[in-house]
Amino acid sequence: PTVRAMAAHLSDDAPPADLLVVTGAGDWPADCAARFRRQPLMASALAYQQPAEAPRAGELRSRVRLFTASSPAEGRAFGRYFGTRRPIRTVGSPQTDNLPPRRPEPGLVLVLTSVTHPDQTGDAAPGTELLLAAAERLAAAGRRIVVGLHPREDRRLWERYEISDVPSVQASARAEAAIGIPGTVFPLVAAVGTPLVGCTDPELTVPDYLLDVCSSTIDDPAEAVAAVASAELP
Repeated sequence: PTVRAMAAHLSDDAPPADLLVVTGAGDWPADCAARFRRQPLMASALAYQQPAEAPRAGELRSRVRLFTASSPAEGRAFGRYFGTRRPIRTVGSPQTDNLPPRRPEPGLVLVLTSVTHPDQTGDAAPGTELLLAAAERLAAAGRRIVVGLHPREDRRLWERYEISDVPSVQASARAEAAIGIPGTVFPLVAAVGTPLVGCTDPELTVPDYLLDVCSSTIDDPAEAVAAVASAELP
C-alpha cells in the first residue's frame, strides 16, 4: 500500500486523541497530519533529521504548537529541518534517567546498525556494507561482536553475530567500545561512558552534534581495528 493509503487506513482505526505527535516532515507524518486535520500537532525530535528544510515542512509548521528536542544542539538542527526560528524546548531523554552502570567486558565491541532498506514509515541510511565489513575486520582481529539492531533493520544481515536482546543503550555498558552508523542512540551511548567510532559512508550526511560524540570516524573498513583500539570519549 502507499503511504497515503496507510494513513487513511490508520485514521479509520484510530481511537479519539487530543494531540498528534510527529517526529519529522516526511511523507508518512505529513500524510497522517493531513488525515487528522483537526488534531493539534506537536513535533518532537525522536529521530535525527538533516539541518535543511524538508520539502513538506510547510504543510505542518503552522499547525505545530510545540517543538521539542533532547538537547539544544539537536533542537537547532530540528528547527532548520522544519524551517522555523521558533523556540525548540529542550526536554532531555527519559533514557538518561536510569543509565546502566558501565562494566565493559574485555574484547567486546557493540555494533550499532541503522536501517538498510527503507519502508513506508521511514528512510534508510547508507553505510551498511561499510559497517558489515568493519565488523568482519574486528571479528578477524579477535574482537567479540554484539549487535545493537535498529528497530527497523533487517535482522538477517547480522545473524552471524550475537544480537543483543536488550536495548542498545543497555548493551553498550558491556562493551569496551561501540562502532556504528551515527544515529540518535550515539549521544546516549556516550552518556553511558562507552566510546564510539562512527562509520560514515560518503553518501551519508550526519549532523555535527552526532559526529561530535565520536572518538573518530572511518570511511574504510581497514581503519576499524585501529579506530576501536584507540577509541576514547570526546
